[in-house]
Amino acid sequence: MILPSVSPALWLLGLVAAAAYAVPAAAPARWQAAAARMALALAWCAHAAVLVWGMLGAVPRFGFGPALSTTGWLVLTVYAVERQWFPQLQARWALALLGALAVLLALLFPGQPLPMTASAWLPLHLALGIACYGLLAAAVVHAALMVRAERQIRLGLDAHSGLPLLTLERLTFRFVAAGFVLLTATLLAGVLFAEALYGRTWRWDHKAVFSVLSWLTLAALLLGRARFGWRGRSAVRMLYAGTSLLLLAYAGSRFVLEVVLGRGA
Repeated sequence: MILPSVSPALWLLGLVAAAAYAVPAAAPARWQAAAARMALALAWCAHAAVLVWGMLGAVPRFGFGPALSTTGWLVLTVYAVERQWFPQLQARWALALLGALAVLLALLFPGQPLPMTASAWLPLHLALGIACYGLLAAAVVHAALMVRAERQIRLGLDAHSGLPLLTLERLTFRFVAAGFVLLTATLLAGVLFAEALYGRTWRWDHKAVFSVLSWLTLAALLLGRARFGWRGRSAVRMLYAGTSLLLLAYAGSRFVLEVVLGRGA
């Protein structure tokens, strides 16, 4: 069912993006690399247009759907850039499926209209938070690839079908560190400029609690790696825990408000 808040033209653009994502995801083995890249490039551009339309349209909207959709788009952007340096990186079909689901999510749940009285700095604050989501999501993708590579080594399978294990580990923690820096900046902005951003002082609501718990988990992970050399599955589990907490902080709370409770604030 087409939601009344989403124009038919936007739906059409979104369906084009989802279809372009789905083609290489559904038939990765039969498609040549050049054809798959063209489909993904078309999908990536159409996906970006859907996100920009939603944020800068006649009635700008934002919520858990656009937040997760933007996160997926950022992960695909990171993948496209990384492929220039690491052509052996193999995650195209999974990320194409992720992109198709992400663009449809933004159409099905476009979020609530942004308040007209919101601060002009609110988009920057949201951009920091979403960029943090994107970098940590990229870290999770690399961690999953790292676990798969480790499993292949243990089973004696072809360990050269993707990036080397140590390279994946190094990339994973670089994304974790970058995401942690942005999460710190987002939290500091929320604490110091809450009244300017939201018209109220900082308060310990569920979003703040989950965000701080995520920050503490990721800080412990980075400290443990630097001081004690934490690595492997235990470190990956901490990364999953920290990102899950952050997911609950905004996207999870907005899902409850927008879908379960049917309200926007």
